[in-house]
Amino acid sequence: MTSFDTSPQLTAWRALLALAVVFVMLATTGWTAVHRHEGTTALKSSLSAWERGRVAGRQLPDPQAAPARIARFFASLTAVQRGRLAERYPLAVGNMNGAPAALRYRANRIALQEQIGVERARTRDKRLSPSGQHEAGRRMHRLETMTDVDRQILAFDPEGTGRVAEVFGDLDRAERISVVVPGVDTALLTFQRTNRKYSAPVGMAEALYAAERAAGPSTRTAVIAWADYTSPAGLGIDSATAMRAERGAVRLNALVRGLPGGSPVSLFCHSYGSVVCGVAAHSLPDRVSDIAVAGSPGMRVENAAQLDTGARVWAMRDSDDWVQDVPYLELGGLGHGEDPVASGFGARVLSAREAKGHGGYFEPGTDSLRNFADIGTGEYGSVRCADDNDACRADLPGTSTAGRA
Repeated sequence: MTSFDTSPQLTAWRALLALAVVFVMLATTGWTAVHRHEGTTALKSSLSAWERGRVAGRQLPDPQAAPARIARFFASLTAVQRGRLAERYPLAVGNMNGAPAALRYRANRIALQEQIGVERARTRDKRLSPSGQHEAGRRMHRLETMTDVDRQILAFDPEGTGRVAEVFGDLDRAERISVVVPGVDTALLTFQRTNRKYSAPVGMAEALYAAERAAGPSTRTAVIAWADYTSPAGLGIDSATAMRAERGAVRLNALVRGLPGGSPVSLFCHSYGSVVCGVAAHSLPDRVSDIAVAGSPGMRVENAAQLDTGARVWAMRDSDDWVQDVPYLELGGLGHGEDPVASGFGARVLSAREAKGHGGYFEPGTDSLRNFADIGTGEYGSVRCADDNDACRADLPGTSTAGRA
């Protein structure tokens, strides 16, 4: 007798379920994936000014040039010249892949201060509604916290709901770099939280950085909280399609290609962030050694081989994550493909013991965070597989198959 898990009836049932989900989304949220007119933004204005600028009589390079070209340009300048460029074109320099990390931090601190002034003025703007003024106040306070001297803001764009990336650790000296790629509802105001701290990008990255230092004390690491793409807002049509993921994948690829040095890079992709990583996988540089997904709705493929990447692919999901109930298929552009923790997908399936719900994978004390830290530091022999077997550690070069005691 044919198992229900592989029967044609199940395939039809899943298709009908997917369509039902789509109709509910349309009824409750509307078709949000529409084209919007994009006017001039603060970042675009800064880039336009850069394109007209000069330093010591020299024309400035195309800001979209290859990161290596940008890096060579900045290396040819004096410290004073680099500082002046950061002051004149803070948003351009602060978001320029290939520019020195420390210079980007400096430029973004200037850009943040300028935007704080904009938001402060908006809190008193009588043309705004009281709720609009309140929102400006919230943004102003969030930006003020990001100007603290110990914060390293690698990217910042105030347009719309805002985009931002922050570094923990020394990016230039890191022997291994980790990038946290978050999911839906990621924006300036949700970049960090007091409540449910470890479900927001800053908390995720802080927890991972601390766990990596514990897992590999002798390994210099850096972790990037990467909220530098426009994520879907809520569980609407945008989150059921790849449109935001495709745009995010371009930005993720640019980030990785612009990182200093040549140390290995690991991607830790949560929820819709795993869709971004799945779309980006085939075009990422070889220095990306690992792609680990948690609470994934799918990676836009039917199996790991279709990702067309040389990186190791890892997946985990805790037992009470609601994402397990989504229909794992792709139909007419809706849905994100097979479940990455399914046996036929081909990922190395990790334990997520002690993690709770969809947002609990980076909570200290969980198997999920310890596993992420072991991957981030290259301690592959210490990862704990799902079901307490050794399957996820099979064929890992230079490691023991012994698990944690």
